[in-house]
Amino acid sequence: MSKPVNYGGQALIEGVMMRGAKEIAIAVRLPDGSVALERQQIHPWSSYPVLKWPVIRGFVSLLDSLVTGVKALTFSAGMAAEGEGEEIKPFEMVITIAVALGLGLLLFVGLPTGAAHLARSYVPGSVLQNILEGIIRMAVFLLYIWGISRMKDIQRVFQYHGAEHKTIFAYEEGLELTVENSRKFPTLHPRCGTSFLLIVMVTSIAVFAFLPLKPLWLRSLSRLLSMPIVAGISYEILKVSGRYYKSKIMRLAIAPGLWLQKLTTREPDDSQLEVAITALKAIVETGQELS
Repeated sequence: MSKPVNYGGQALIEGVMMRGAKEIAIAVRLPDGSVALERQQIHPWSSYPVLKWPVIRGFVSLLDSLVTGVKALTFSAGMAAEGEGEEIKPFEMVITIAVALGLGLLLFVGLPTGAAHLARSYVPGSVLQNILEGIIRMAVFLLYIWGISRMKDIQRVFQYHGAEHKTIFAYEEGLELTVENSRKFPTLHPRCGTSFLLIVMVTSIAVFAFLPLKPLWLRSLSRLLSMPIVAGISYEILKVSGRYYKSKIMRLAIAPGLWLQKLTTREPDDSQLEVAITALKAIVETGQELS
């Protein structure tokens, strides 16, 4: 019988991170071919009652996942290269997160907003300008995903991304966590972060429709300040779609997100599935499902 679960994961450098409620498990393929497993305790920000409220929890979870993900990625890079993981220092973490957020906001908020503002003379009306801004943002996002998917090193990460999805699927269907059982499932999963980003792009069009269009500084600032709301709403949509993805109506709704995952996942080999299984088994043993 299928057991409803809500485990999350992330592809790493030659590895996979699986996350439970209070612990993460990082499995990495070492240079000698063996698989190393590292367990780390975490303290989710959403453990505070007020941060569990709908919409608020979405933005909080996004930041929490970003911090945890960067730590896991840095650790896996050290393990894969030298067989010895390296903990990122707090100051380095702050700089890394700040740079990542800054570049993301510049690319996906600043650039589309500025481009749409420059085109305001040719696109009359707030509705059309908002739609144009959304189209530009979506185009930038798709070009970015397509571009990084062409990189050889990233393609291996995307294979581990596929392994993560297949393994979680096998567990959600109540099957024993083996390479054979995981292999039969698709690499596309409805709760994937790629689908979340697509939902963010679509949600932003609706939210930004209520924001000012000029002057440019106010237009840009209003969009930056509203991103937590966009992320929170998108998170709630992702949770609903992940819970009811087997219904016919929901399958149609989540189809674009699954199509996009064809760029961010690749078919893994058996050795990569073994790594993902090692990480998920470690979390399953603790019984720490995410809420």
